[in-house]
Amino acid sequence: MHIGCPKEIKDHEDRVGLVPSSVGELTANGHQVTIETQAGAGINCTDEDYIAAGATIVDGPDEIFAKADMIVKVKEPQAVERAKLRKGQVLFTYLHLAPDAVQTDDLMKSGATCIAYETVTAANSTLPLLFPMSEVAGRLAPQVGAQALENNGGGMGVLLGGVPGVDAAEVVIIGAGVSGTNAARIALGMGASVTMVDRNTDALRAAVDRFGTAVKTVYSNKGNIASLVKTADMVIGTVLVPGAAAPKLVTREMIKSMRNGSVVVDVAIDQGGCFETSKATTHSDPTYVVDGVVHYCVANMPGCVARTSTFALNNATLPFTLSLANKGWVQALKDNVHLRNGLNVHEGQITYEAVANDLGHDYVSPESILGL
Repeated sequence: MHIGCPKEIKDHEDRVGLVPSSVGELTANGHQVTIETQAGAGINCTDEDYIAAGATIVDGPDEIFAKADMIVKVKEPQAVERAKLRKGQVLFTYLHLAPDAVQTDDLMKSGATCIAYETVTAANSTLPLLFPMSEVAGRLAPQVGAQALENNGGGMGVLLGGVPGVDAAEVVIIGAGVSGTNAARIALGMGASVTMVDRNTDALRAAVDRFGTAVKTVYSNKGNIASLVKTADMVIGTVLVPGAAAPKLVTREMIKSMRNGSVVVDVAIDQGGCFETSKATTHSDPTYVVDGVVHYCVANMPGCVARTSTFALNNATLPFTLSLANKGWVQALKDNVHLRNGLNVHEGQITYEAVANDLGHDYVSPESILGL
């Protein structure tokens, strides 16, 4: 199979779909790999590193999109990239389609077969290709929130960990899954007072088992969230409904109740965000203010630590990339129901039910496409 990996073009997105060691695995299996020049610059991998692994380097993305059987990326294809996709081509990347009708329509029109990292599953019902980026985003959230709390970040001038005689910041984390747990780890390490909120009592028990009495846990309902948000210095939203748009658990009225200079960090922004006042931002312009509250809603948070993120992502994606390349996408999806769950779009049809429901499209099951 001919596998292509273009340079990412989303704002300040320095990750790359394939690292040299992944290229080496693919070429050792007899596949042709083409990499756009400087695609690995943001992770300190040179064109020479890729050439040594067996890749061919090209000057731009056009040849990659024109000739490759499968495109491997990190972020969802931007409009100019979507225009280059074609029928019969496989796209393997993060898509986050539920809040993005324009991208979904473009992918349907392209005729391509689009497999989303974020809906590939594992036997234990986790999301193995989302997991590493959830870890990174969770760990970043208190760091970026702490910067936003500083006066020069637009915040109220609060040090997350406080000092003797001055209280630490109150951090509320909505969601006790992978991102939430990693956010709690870092916030606690920075000395903050941390409360975790979730409607899954098993997740709350797991948080107590992990952190002990250092973290407070609260069952998630509208009243509890409203009460906690009102007195929080920082609220981190990490809510996830696999493949679907994130629920708006923090309303605009709740935002209005917060103190001026407090901060919200929306880790769920890739799926539309869990704050009613959220809108996607970029690393170039990461924050904005609504009702005196600083909002950090960068849609590709892990992109700012590109080397860590890319290698962590490739550790998870490589077995699936190899399977798609070695078997072809049809047989690979037939053989592995978990990879099959990643199929979101195929030749103009929506093949992931939550996306179809959220965007008002007809749903066609992957099994019917594969003849299973």
